[in-house]
Amino acid sequence: MVDAGDMNDVVVVRWPHDAARIDDLRGNGTARLLLVEPSAPPPEIADPLEDWVRMPASEEDVRARIRGLELRVGIEQARQPVLDGDGILHLGGRSVVLPPVEARLAAELVDRMGSVVPRDVLTKAGWPEGVPNRNLLDVRILRLRRRLEPLGLEVRTVRHRGYLMALSEI
Repeated sequence: MVDAGDMNDVVVVRWPHDAARIDDLRGNGTARLLLVEPSAPPPEIADPLEDWVRMPASEEDVRARIRGLELRVGIEQARQPVLDGDGILHLGGRSVVLPPVEARLAAELVDRMGSVVPRDVLTKAGWPEGVPNRNLLDVRILRLRRRLEPLGLEVRTVRHRGYLMALSEI
């Protein structure tokens, strides 16, 4: 039988015995396979990086669940943009080179993918020494939008709050 532990990108844990560890893994975005004790109620799953199997389960069944989770991890990673140290933004096998200011703006947006990044945070990231013009952020965001379009990414304006990066809805 497969013991609780790490298997590639998937962590195998016992439910509900390791509930505290599972919460930490969820918070870290780590894929988890929950081995559910025979008398325990099944866990509620609301995350594609989590699955469960009731014990006792065959090693073949456990390995099949792990393989399924590994595939989901790969899909999730392909949907997450990555900005490398050279200012190249990668997503799903495609990439775009960003000028330094736009790379700094993109870094903030990528780090908070799907969340609003306030204008002042972006301004400080783009121009650590101070922005010379109030509208310069808007101009750079416009340019960044154009560069990201071929990757299937968009930067959305959230009025009176800031901007957020998201996958384009195609």
